[in-house]
Amino acid sequence: MQKLTLAEAVKLKSVLAKRIHGLEEEMDRVAFADIEKGSKLPEMPRSLGMVEKEMDEVRKDMRLLDKLVYKANIENDITFNNESLPIVEAIELATQYRAKARKFKEYGTAAREEFLYTVSENVSMVKMALFDPEQYRLKGLEAERQANRLSNLINNKNYLIELEFDSEKYF
Repeated sequence: MQKLTLAEAVKLKSVLAKRIHGLEEEMDRVAFADIEKGSKLPEMPRSLGMVEKEMDEVRKDMRLLDKLVYKANIENDITFNNESLPIVEAIELATQYRAKARKFKEYGTAAREEFLYTVSENVSMVKMALFDPEQYRLKGLEAERQANRLSNLINNKNYLIELEFDSEKYF
């Protein structure tokens, strides 16, 4: 059986999802015909049954591909910051680093003190940062750097892992 890398499998999942969407649209086109009452039905290039059969085959391949990708993501590890992580955990950690970076960068753009409104002639309300925005800007950059490092390790590993899957009919 042919093999493909885990990286190719991830791309193929996207290709299969688009293929399924296209087949659903084709089903809509071949399932109905607008004709004058009493006239002969038009000949369609493919029947609804043919399209349905192809969709079932693509969906079966999608399930197999999902199973192989999930299995590979659990069984293969990445070393990050001197710790061995299964790929599935590394993917989640990279996602968490990106979320952390986004939030920290948001705090990094905050003003230390911001005027809100005047209560009376002598009283103004201000919003005070209870943290150092510059420190959070730097923490955000570091979290983003860690996410990028981890993503690169995941991508590199994805090109080393091979899965038993015949992708010839799609690539």
